[in-house]
Amino acid sequence: MPTHAEKKILRYTPEQLFDLVADVRRYPEFLPWCVGARVLSHDEKELVADLTIGFKMFRETFRSHVALERPQLIHVRYLNGPFRYLNNHWRFDPHPLGSEVDFFVDFEFRSRLLQAVIGTVFNEAVRVMVRAFERRAMQLYGRPAPRPAGTPAPFPGG
Repeated sequence: MPTHAEKKILRYTPEQLFDLVADVRRYPEFLPWCVGARVLSHDEKELVADLTIGFKMFRETFRSHVALERPQLIHVRYLNGPFRYLNNHWRFDPHPLGSEVDFFVDFEFRSRLLQAVIGTVFNEAVRVMVRAFERRAMQLYGRPAPRPAGTPAPFPGG
């Protein structure tokens, strides 16, 4: 039953961030614990993908339906795998400094052992994953432009 919600201002366009998150097949290149990704179907509005996550001695694959509402919303609906349920969404709203990103994830594993292992490190693991998306944006789109003089930082370290 771990849940994580986070809002941040990132200095990239909603379109750039949407494209980064929607490119599921590239997740193993930059996302910690994602050791495999296979897109089974894909069009402008949706995709179905299998992701394989590996953590210590655990390795699990799950299938999700991903609804794509360009460039504002990506909603993940769990289809099958090791979870009892999984809810996840990304929302990208225009902001004077780039985009406001609203990220939410809520899930529960079927296995009590796996739930216990993940539960102890969940918050840090999610923070690491969100930072991995931020680093990937920098790799793909370059360092964001500096914010205008006198503008307060939109988030710690920003």
